[in-house]
Amino acid sequence: MRSMRLMIKEQTPLYIFVAVLFLVGVVFGALIVSALTLDQQQELGDYLGNFFVTVDQQGLPAAPDSYWSIAALNLKWVGLIWILGLSVIGLPGILILDFLKGVLIGFTVGCLVSEYSWHGMLFALVSVAPHNLVLIPVLLVSSAAAIAFSLLMIRSRVLGQRRTPVTRPFAMYTLLSLGMAVLVLGISGFEAWVTPEMMRWVTPMLIGQSV
Repeated sequence: MRSMRLMIKEQTPLYIFVAVLFLVGVVFGALIVSALTLDQQQELGDYLGNFFVTVDQQGLPAAPDSYWSIAALNLKWVGLIWILGLSVIGLPGILILDFLKGVLIGFTVGCLVSEYSWHGMLFALVSVAPHNLVLIPVLLVSSAAAIAFSLLMIRSRVLGQRRTPVTRPFAMYTLLSLGMAVLVLGISGFEAWVTPEMMRWVTPMLIGQSV
């Protein structure tokens, strides 16, 4: 446990780096919204309007049905980051994933705010923010650990520096990734059971605004 805390402390600069990269992605995603053409904005508005009507009238898939699909999607992010961390060539892929996650969130929130003003922000707060308050740190911690392990492999195997045994770092890296996966399973339950109810509470406000 002490070794795990020490590892996390040593990786603090990497946490800052991936967090900044993620925030850059969020800003970029929000800027994409303003770059859409009028036709694209109209299509996006129609899609969102139809989505909100569907949520209000039919609701979302039952939580037991949606939980495993949500959990599988979130676990794929953690699993892919873990795999990329094992290979030297996977290092850029980790950075791309962090940036892409930021773009997706920035674009989603930007679309909602652009179309529905503060009502859209309220919907984003109940549909996007709650589970991502845990999921994003999970992905950033996983990414920092993956980058650190990948750099260790580069120094040890590629650059020909002192061959540091990788068995212990690999075990700690894998253990950390498994811990992050457990957190993902938990937050996926929140996203499957609680988030849809909050979305249905806010949806009538957006439908009324779009009419």
